[in-house]
Amino acid sequence: MGRQCARCGHLAEDFDHFCSSCGAPLAPPEDPMSQTGILGLRTATEGDSAPMQAVDSSSLSGLDEGHAVLVVLRGPQEGMRFDLDPAIPLVVVGRAQECELFLDDVTVSRRHAELRAVDNEWELHDLASLNGSYVNRRRIDNQVLVGGDEVQIGKYRFVYLEAAAGVAATPAPAPSPRLSGGDGS
Repeated sequence: MGRQCARCGHLAEDFDHFCSSCGAPLAPPEDPMSQTGILGLRTATEGDSAPMQAVDSSSLSGLDEGHAVLVVLRGPQEGMRFDLDPAIPLVVVGRAQECELFLDDVTVSRRHAELRAVDNEWELHDLASLNGSYVNRRRIDNQVLVGGDEVQIGKYRFVYLEAAAGVAATPAPAPSPRLSGGDGS
């Protein structure tokens, strides 16, 4: 069951807060039950939208201490996994082809944000992007990420997962030189 945008008439999903066609804010759904649920690994809080798919433990296989992974929960590359390796301490996220984490969507700025590896932690820094960067539904300028955080860049929603300290990693395939997923773009 969808809702219709009052501005352009586009049919939107119940969990959308803004029209994907014109960007206008949408009225909240009439059913309050559609506003709660489980988001990735954290429990629902007031203001959460429709439930997001759970992320299985195989997303953490092959991670050493300091390594992390972003799993796309919503967006054009849903289900993709982006490995964050501290050997590459700066990962630029954006719509430009030269970005290490390439997100091909107009809601993402060309150079939207940076992920920085600092002391076995990852920090997200917004690069004055038009639509902002969000961690757990709060707009941020910079923030240290912790396991289970929901990261939103444009219309992409990720869950951030990190390797547990002191846990031996299982072998994983060799990483690709670029972090973009999908069709090799």
